[in-house]
Amino acid sequence: MPKQRKTSKSSEHPDSSWESLDFSAAPDTPPRESLNLADHFLIAMPSMLDPVFGGTVVYLCEHNANGALGVIINKATDMTVDVLLNRIDLKLEIAPELSALDKAPVLYGGPVQSDRGFVLHAPRGDFTSTLPVTEDISLTTSKDILAAVAMGSGPQRLLVSLGCAGWGAGQLEDEITRNGWLTVRADPAVLFDLPLEQRFVAAIKLLGIDPMMLSGEAGHA
Repeated sequence: MPKQRKTSKSSEHPDSSWESLDFSAAPDTPPRESLNLADHFLIAMPSMLDPVFGGTVVYLCEHNANGALGVIINKATDMTVDVLLNRIDLKLEIAPELSALDKAPVLYGGPVQSDRGFVLHAPRGDFTSTLPVTEDISLTTSKDILAAVAMGSGPQRLLVSLGCAGWGAGQLEDEITRNGWLTVRADPAVLFDLPLEQRFVAAIKLLGIDPMMLSGEAGHA
């Protein structure tokens, strides 16, 4: 994992371009004892008092012995997709009144590179800088995906965020052990289809538990 991938607790935001992140995939045959939570939700426990991550759901895109990388999926910025496209000199070519995407919120994906764009999407497509997460879901950081969105030929399902969340080797595992997070296999419907304010409760329900019964003392799945 590259050095610019700071931990979730870091306040540093390294300066680099869309294509600068090195999304090295986990080994095809990881050690048996290794924990790989890619394509899982991290659900912040009540004990998570961090002002950035409290009350959040994070979709993990990469997790291996070097660390983890994900995107917060339920925290909006004050920017919409059409504003973001205008800022990078792209214009929606599809009729705005026919597109729900143009006024969709751009999410706050995390404190790492918070001025850079990250797009979770399905299907994968063919873009310059893409990290495959599952057979259908990928994370893309190259500008060509936003150009495709502006032209109306982008992925059918997508989530646009500024910034991402990153953990160094062993740090996420330590936070889980300390009951900072619940973990559960991700559901694409929660990721792409539900309103932001419903995603936290929906992610908890994937565990088969009542959100009202959640306490800071529970373990992880």
